[in-house]
Amino acid sequence: MKTYDAVIVGGGIIGGSIAFDLARRNLRVAVLDRQELMREASWAAAGMLSPAPDCPSAIPLVPLGRASLALYPKFVEAVEVASGMRTGYRNGGAIEIICHGDVGRELSTLVALLHGLGLACEPLPLDEARKMEPALGRDARAAAFLPDECSIEPRALTAAVLVAAESAGAALCPGVEVTSLLFSEKKCAGVKTSSGEIFHAAQVVLAAGCWSSQIPEAAPYAPTLPVRGQMAALRHFGTPIQYVLRSERGYLVPRGLESPQTLVVGSTIENAGYEKRVTSGGIEKILSAANELAPLLEKAEILETWCGLRPGTPDQLPILGPVDVDGLLFATGHYRNGILLAPITAKLIGEWIAERRTSMDWEAFSPLRFLGAKENRSVTA
Repeated sequence: MKTYDAVIVGGGIIGGSIAFDLARRNLRVAVLDRQELMREASWAAAGMLSPAPDCPSAIPLVPLGRASLALYPKFVEAVEVASGMRTGYRNGGAIEIICHGDVGRELSTLVALLHGLGLACEPLPLDEARKMEPALGRDARAAAFLPDECSIEPRALTAAVLVAAESAGAALCPGVEVTSLLFSEKKCAGVKTSSGEIFHAAQVVLAAGCWSSQIPEAAPYAPTLPVRGQMAALRHFGTPIQYVLRSERGYLVPRGLESPQTLVVGSTIENAGYEKRVTSGGIEKILSAANELAPLLEKAEILETWCGLRPGTPDQLPILGPVDVDGLLFATGHYRNGILLAPITAKLIGEWIAERRTSMDWEAFSPLRFLGAKENRSVTA
């Protein structure tokens, strides 16, 4: 019989970061994943670290995003020291480009919104924008600079986090599919797997991304759903692009500043179920947006195309915290913000498990919000 202080279901950036935090608190931790670790949404992400909301429904997430971005330097340092690996963390800011519509109005609205949310953002005259980023296309009609934004290489980060967690004592268990939760006297006491093996734990943390809803007892609290995003990586042989560039149509994220330079471009938002398939229409959309931002990329080599399934939720907000069943916590549904929110998610889950308190209010993200009308529904043993 395998017994742990905490079992984490899901081996991506969220599950790995929680494991690293808990293992450093000297807790016995196991990370279970139905397949190879870090091969889902974390592996497919672009790596922009931006707390700026991309739609009105994301505004409640801004304080959590700001808190997580502030944690990133020390988080990266701890991960890199513990793993001996680099994560590709870069600061320096991002440039938001507006190419269409009433650009003056859109720019002033953007700046006012972000200022009101406590985020640094300033209008950037186009001549100044082109001095900062000569690759910028002529279709750009207005620009804003977000100086505090950063980026990271998600595949390198997730790999390093998992190594760091293991070096701190966490057990990594790929190829272990959790099929149901184990209950004892109305308390969650572990998980059952497809092989029949049982993992006993004082705390179970559901961090399985869009697959969280596939565990029957978890579905009422975590009605996650997959949202497909297609991506591409380009090799650019010209003068390296310095900044993250994005517009209403897409974005590009530099990987390093050497030439030839790798750039990640994306992305689509598709309700395609659990189908992971790259399509010609999706890639055409991505490349068109990238070439509008930086026309010299029309000559770039396509290195790789891929897609991932983001863990969406009905209200597009993450699902964090305990429920009305002792021993069961959730850390899922991060949608497009899993990489950004990994440090704060790990910190809050770690605080709750170790101290039964959190340093930040997370009530807005409680899994109980999906039970309706504050209904105290319990899971029977």
